[in-house]
Parts: sequence; structure tokens; C-alpha cells
Amino acid sequence: MIIEKEFYLSEDVVEIARNLIGKHLFTKINGEISGGIITETEAYEGVTDKASHAYSGRKTKRTEIMFREGGIAYIYLCYGIHSLFNIVTNKANIPHAILIRGIYPTHGLDLILNRMNKKSLSKNMINGPGKVSKALNINYSLSGIDLKKNNDKNQPSIWLENNMNIPASEISVSKRIGIDYAEEDALLPYRFFIEEKLIK
Repeated sequence: MIIEKEFYLSEDVVEIARNLIGKHLFTKINGEISGGIITETEAYEGVTDKASHAYSGRKTKRTEIMFREGGIAYIYLCYGIHSLFNIVTNKANIPHAILIRGIYPTHGLDLILNRMNKKSLSKNMINGPGKVSKALNINYSLSGIDLKKNNDKNQPSIWLENNMNIPASEISVSKRIGIDYAEEDALLPYRFFIEEKLIK
């Protein structure tokens, strides 16, 4: 079942980030479908979070998408190379977002291997946000797209489906990665992840 918009409108971005573990992320780009189970996420709590692009209400041409109603993609370029896929949550003007940091590939495996320049699947092959976008052919030009399945074959789409319920006891929690600039907020326990063995 495709996840409904209401799921993304919750006020608790940290809880949504936890609940996304085990959900299925799909893309249909150039008519080609690929996807995988979400294994790692990070929550970013908007204007109060020093690690967020929208901290202190910062609004730019790039980040204005974060201020829209939840249930859309926020995709930005990192180091001018990697497209990083985030999910906007909460009501309009509350710029919460969740970074998808890892997936376990399940659909379109040949496509994914070709995009990753790999000959076979390997453990933790897609264990970074840049790798997620590369594997699923997500480009920053898709920022702002609604996260629902689009049946128009000529239009790209990104959507999520309920896949499996992961017990809270099996979801690991830690501080986020690579945000030392965020001072005390760098220590917030906003990263969630599971081991691949739990979904095989």
C-alpha cells in the first residue's frame, strides 16, 4: 500500500524518521522502476535544529521547498556532485525533513547494479545518502515532487509503500553523521538504522 499523505504531516519528525525504517522506497525514472527497503534515516527538526538547512527560519531558493506541506521530496546537491534525497514532513511553514541514508535493494536490481557500476549485490552496498540517490536514479532536479505513485509513464515519480514492521527493539539509535558544525545539536539522537540481516 502506498503511504498516504497524512503519514508525513505528523508534528514529530523524529518519530516519522524512526517509522520510515522498513518502509519501501520506489522510483520510476524514464519508465524504469527500482526500489529498496529503507534501512537508515536522519531527522532534521527545522528552525530549532542547528543541523537543518532551515535553522533559524533560513529560507533560500533551495530551501523554500522545506517550508511546503509535508509529503514531498527535498533533494539537494552535496559538494556539487551527490544528490541527497530528503522527505519534507509536518504542516506548511514548519520545515522538518528526513534524510534517507540507506536502503536494501529489492526491485530493479539490474538497473541498480548498472548505476552503481557493480556486478553483484554486496552487504551494505547502498549505505550512504549519495548512494541511495545513485542507485534509484534520483536527481536534484526532482526536488519538490509529490511522494505518490504517478501512473503517467512519461513523468518521473517517487513513492513509499508500507513493507514490514520493524520492532523498536531492533532499531538502533545514534547521533547524526557529519554535522559537527551543529554544536550541541550534533549530539541529538536523531539517526535510526537496522542491520540488513533483519530484512533478509
